[in-house]
Amino acid sequence: MSRVWKLPKLMAAVAAAALLAGCERPPVEVVQSGFRGTGMEQVVNPRRLVDQTYLNVLPERLDPASPDGPKAKDVYQNVKVLGDLSVGEFTRLMVAMNSWVAPKEGPNAACLYCHTNNFAEDTKYQKVVARKMIQMTRDINSNWKQHVADTGVTCWTCHRGQPVPTNVWFAPAPQKHATRMLGDKAEQNTPAASVGLSSLPYDPFGPYLEQARPIRVIGDTALPTGNRASTKQTEFTYGLMMHMSTALGVNCTYCHNTRAMAEWSQSPPQRATAWHGIRMARALNTEYMTPLTDVFPAQSRGPTGDVPKLNCATCHQGAYKPMYGQSMLKDHPELVGGGRPAAAAAPAAAPAAAFPATLFFAVGSAALDGEDLQVVNQIAAAMRGDPAVKVSISGFHSAAGDLAQNQELAKNRAFAVRGALIASGIAEDRLVLEKPAQTEANVSGEDPRSRRVDVAAR
Repeated sequence: MSRVWKLPKLMAAVAAAALLAGCERPPVEVVQSGFRGTGMEQVVNPRRLVDQTYLNVLPERLDPASPDGPKAKDVYQNVKVLGDLSVGEFTRLMVAMNSWVAPKEGPNAACLYCHTNNFAEDTKYQKVVARKMIQMTRDINSNWKQHVADTGVTCWTCHRGQPVPTNVWFAPAPQKHATRMLGDKAEQNTPAASVGLSSLPYDPFGPYLEQARPIRVIGDTALPTGNRASTKQTEFTYGLMMHMSTALGVNCTYCHNTRAMAEWSQSPPQRATAWHGIRMARALNTEYMTPLTDVFPAQSRGPTGDVPKLNCATCHQGAYKPMYGQSMLKDHPELVGGGRPAAAAAPAAAPAAAFPATLFFAVGSAALDGEDLQVVNQIAAAMRGDPAVKVSISGFHSAAGDLAQNQELAKNRAFAVRGALIASGIAEDRLVLEKPAQTEANVSGEDPRSRRVDVAAR
């Protein structure tokens, strides 16, 4: 009877072992990145790294083309970007893009993924989108070096041989409780891959990678003053952090110091790089993707009718650096330049002349663009040159419209400037936020003066 009694236990043990085999299993390696005892370490699994390596193989490199000869714009019709390339360079890039984006179409049919038999036509939406994506790629490589440095990106970085990148996102449709009386689920308690299958709010992208809501866990003022760093907003922030950790294949300690998670002065430099990456993703979504909404056919849009947008995983795809830092840009210098007005167009002021400074924002936006960040860099350089200098940061808003909303937007713009200076290495106690100020009564929200932030030495 004792043997009969032990058999169910043995079977239960075998079943438990089978279930646990699906969980993380050795070998797991730990790489220390900080002082012992601080918990500053990265956990990696060599088995997963093997699979990840195959996802980050560079495509075959094409031989360079001669810059000599007629320009593409003089030979082909309706060339709206890259027209200053020689015909050879232009053709080489088109061949490369075919292999990056639509290799399954075959070498003979790949061109027809974007073109009709009349190459000058803009009939296919893929061609209009591809043109916009070239402009976006050039913008990234020219104006977002704070995030991509000189490594840069190409179409391959996101597409990896797929017409649509594997990792894109859409705004989710609202979900209701089974019991309708409870109303909307507020995007919670529905495990989603976007937040590591946790019950955190399942759309961490809309608030931060399209809108410009402050990413804040610890409030910087008391609750009665209008502080909105609530528990729910904290959960949204954690959802974004979960996505970033998964997208890069890293722990929280890749960007944060466990002994002072919120303290910029004790954070690894990767935190500043990530800060710029968040703002880059937001700018690309609002300036390039969303304006294409009417171009995309209905079947290519999301459940709420929006276009596919990018997040951290779109480029990184599980690697702490896309392609593990391998650069294709040296072979495709034509993907640098263009985009928005070059950041170098910002006033080249000497450090001593960095104050006062004014940064202008788009209507309804608290996002800094590439030119604004150049102004921030000038301010930071001046402050590093004189450690005794403190600055006041003042956000302005229009007298027209909803006062509370206007004040909140002005405050968020001031927060954005302060955050950029902190990310540039300026101590927080040297940055003094002033209360949102109202512009003259005759200045509307369309006037740049009503959507500005002033930075002045104290």
